Amino acid sequence: MSASPPSHARGLREPGPDRPMAIQQNPHRVIVRADGQVVADSRSALTLTEAGHGDVFYIPRADVAMQRIVPVARWSFCPYKGDCSYFGLAQADTDAAPVAWCYESPGTKAAAPIAGHIAFYRDRVESIEELAG
Repeated sequence: MSASPPSHARGLREPGPDRPMAIQQNPHRVIVRADGQVVADSRSALTLTEAGHGDVFYIPRADVAMQRIVPVARWSFCPYKGDCSYFGLAQADTDAAPVAWCYESPGTKAAAPIAGHIAFYRDRVESIEELAG
């Protein structure tokens, strides 16, 4: 695995009317469970709403059990957010699909609030709960 993702900064674009994106503080508690364990529990999650995608919770790294997820050798690029890295479950097979992703340093102003936050795939963890209060 390389130390950092390839840079694609030249292909970055700010979201606009043709591709809206909004990030807001989530007022609820967000709990993520995988393999029978809580891997994230946050009252400080952000909700990212983006055209063509369902809402995604971005959880501060401090609220993620980082010992339960590990970086995997996979990178991708989003023209609206920048370079993305991925995480798998610590006890999973090394060929297992990633369960989470992170934009360490988003390349656009619109995505800046999610810097260093971790998001989880809804279909690759047991549950993502949003609890009132």
